[in-house]
Amino acid sequence: MTEIRFDNRVAIVTGAGNGLGRTYAIELARRGAKVVVNDLGGSSTGVGESATAADAVVDEIRSAGGEAVASHDSVATRDGGAAIVQKAIDAFGQVDILISNAGFLRNSRFEDLTDQQIDPILDVHLKAAFYVGQPAYKAMRSRNYGRMLFTGSASAMFGHAWQANYAAGKGGLMGLSHVVALEGSAYGIQSNLLLPTAVSRLADEMDMGYMEIPAFAASLQRCEFEVVGPRTVPEFNTPLALYLVSEDCKASHGIYSSNGGRYARVRICAGEGWHTPRGNTPATVEDVAANFAQIESPAGFTEPHTVYDEIFDVTEGGRKAGVFD
Repeated sequence: MTEIRFDNRVAIVTGAGNGLGRTYAIELARRGAKVVVNDLGGSSTGVGESATAADAVVDEIRSAGGEAVASHDSVATRDGGAAIVQKAIDAFGQVDILISNAGFLRNSRFEDLTDQQIDPILDVHLKAAFYVGQPAYKAMRSRNYGRMLFTGSASAMFGHAWQANYAAGKGGLMGLSHVVALEGSAYGIQSNLLLPTAVSRLADEMDMGYMEIPAFAASLQRCEFEVVGPRTVPEFNTPLALYLVSEDCKASHGIYSSNGGRYARVRICAGEGWHTPRGNTPATVEDVAANFAQIESPAGFTEPHTVYDEIFDVTEGGRKAGVFD
């Protein structure tokens, strides 16, 4: 098996001072990449800042013979994002890879979330992906090559009580990644979304108050954490993350799950559904109610990659159902 290498590639990893980002940065460097280790050095709730975390990772990389520089800029401002990308260009002359990983938690009930719990979460997860991603994309486009990996979450894709703010930010990254993949396809740039599962310092911010939700508590209590626990350390997520940003990987516009050592493509699909009868008269609410079981049916799924793919699928499905010529 040929070793996956990153020689002559320059990678930016945000939130690389701890947890997932740290393992990504160290392994990228071990495999030959020049790495910008970005971390503001705040707490797991996004409070404070320190150069210690990023500097320690850079020292570890350099001690092992790799090349890295530290960035202590905030991803949550446009100026900070531009400075992170400029650090890569000043130090190494180019940008080939962006892993948008920085983040923190501020959990609470949906109805109790304040602006101080909503805005900073959206800033560091969703808006930061624009602030760092836009200048990185421009640098990649100038060289007709790039790999972008946005860090989503199963909390957004599948749901997690008391994380409406976090899930909203992570869910936005799904749409962002899809559009970057489409636009980037013309310029050699690929984009994917990773849903990692890892026990990290963010776990300290989890409040078990969410157990007040019976359906969620039942889901949690079914889990055999003692079985998968040893495989939820950050390092188990690193192989998939690095493959997705490698030159060897040709996949784009995807969502991928890394959970307990299981790596899988997560798909957003549309069912065959129910078509309004032939003609141009809209269905009634009662029509929808009468046919809701078919609307919900998992039969005949398709996987649109653009809004126009869905229109094509609807047209073909309508022909099959006899509502179009």
